[in-house]
Amino acid sequence: MKKKNKSNRFSLKEVLKKDPIVCLTAYTAPIASLVDNFADVILVGDSLGPVLYGFKTTREVNMEMMIRHAKCVVENTKKSIIVVDMPYGSYESSKHDALENAKKIISSTGAMAVKLEGGEKISETISFLTKNKIKVMGHLGLLPQTLYGKPKVYGKNEKEKKKIFEDLRSLEKSGVFSVVIECTVKSLVDNLINSTQIPLIGIGASEKCKGQIIVTEDILGMTNFSSKFSKKYFDFLKKAQKPIEHFVKDVKNKHYPKKTQCY
Repeated sequence: MKKKNKSNRFSLKEVLKKDPIVCLTAYTAPIASLVDNFADVILVGDSLGPVLYGFKTTREVNMEMMIRHAKCVVENTKKSIIVVDMPYGSYESSKHDALENAKKIISSTGAMAVKLEGGEKISETISFLTKNKIKVMGHLGLLPQTLYGKPKVYGKNEKEKKKIFEDLRSLEKSGVFSVVIECTVKSLVDNLINSTQIPLIGIGASEKCKGQIIVTEDILGMTNFSSKFSKKYFDFLKKAQKPIEHFVKDVKNKHYPKKTQCY
């Protein structure tokens, strides 16, 4: 068995050798400590906006939120690599602002890497980050931060197919260690896999991806999110009703608290 680094976390080199790479999200202490037992990579995603705060889009998430939740996840995990989404508005204006914000996320939270959405348009910024020793995960296909209207499957027309190949080439040159591919036509993703050495992490993409990522609360049935690629392994919202109803009944019938539950 290979030795882990001093912090007992997997090194990035170890994780990239895994096949498949298991990626899950976490934003809170209970979920972080739970998924740390199973995941190779934990993403503190800006999906925390819709999942935890009820935001309509991820664009409402800011640096303060990302740092607060990422710090919590790092402090409540021991094994997984922690990657943090750079929120909308934190990296688009200039590569220098992006570096300052990336450094702030890493230094304030103890996370190992950041994730940015986009391809060729932000490749110069990503190159600037990686040259300054910031580990970066890319994100192509459906880009939630720049999504207008309803989500759609990416890569159905020739323009999008050509664009994603160009974007992937740009991200390769910029030094990303992996790329998330979201809601993209499977046949296109399979071609991308055959054309790159970078691990592609799928979410609504292809079973052939080097890894898969999903929002943990979605698979636990803690949200009402529904999508073709999503699979609910547990129905938390439904199953949680009975114990809550039991508590309410106990309170109303004066069965809680009992003397043994009082100081």
